[in-house]
Amino acid sequence: MPRVIKHPDLRRSEFLEHALATFLTRGYDKTSLNDIIAESGASKGAFYHYFPSKEALLEALADRVARQAFEAVNHVVHAPDLNPLARLNAFLAASRQFKLETASQGWRVFAALFSDENQFLYQRITHAWETLFRPTVTELIAAGVAEKVFDTFDPEGVGDILQRLVSSTYPIVAAALNAKTIEERRQAISLFQRRLRLHGIAIDRLLGLSDESIKLVEPGYAKALMATLPAPNS
Repeated sequence: MPRVIKHPDLRRSEFLEHALATFLTRGYDKTSLNDIIAESGASKGAFYHYFPSKEALLEALADRVARQAFEAVNHVVHAPDLNPLARLNAFLAASRQFKLETASQGWRVFAALFSDENQFLYQRITHAWETLFRPTVTELIAAGVAEKVFDTFDPEGVGDILQRLVSSTYPIVAAALNAKTIEERRQAISLFQRRLRLHGIAIDRLLGLSDESIKLVEPGYAKALMATLPAPNS
């Protein structure tokens, strides 16, 4: 049979998929490039053509994971029929919807990323996401200031605070994920809902808006998201 030659982009994507699956199963720190090459069934020469080092592989993988999530929500940023506040809320709503739609697989990935051996991988993916997220939010806020919808002297600073506030809820989500009982899960969900509402109000005040203008959370979101979690152990 003639040898099948795959397009370089497809081959690269396959390597990244094998890498992510192997990291999540074995842990980033415990996985070598030889492990990933063996899982992919490729030759070392073929693999090293795309990724000459584990660092290069990590950079590409973090960028791919972050970009897939970002592109799923970025379509609303330049909606011509919305003002800056509506575009920002639409961006946040699209992010919530994406998390709900990918929750079943997302929880497995999230749990693996929070393990000790995957902290470096988690940090790099988070950094890649922030690199995409921050300029977009800064642009939205700056447009709102120009149109006198928002009132702040530092749009980039507010965007940075928004990103950090959202990231600060990850330990609460991890607590829900690792809950041993239904009551522990319920408490984590309640805290998650309250904290997102608080963070939204904090951003409102930084932007000179009335309370609950920024919709980091909506009724039922936390419960719907957490409903896709695996059942507590007891």
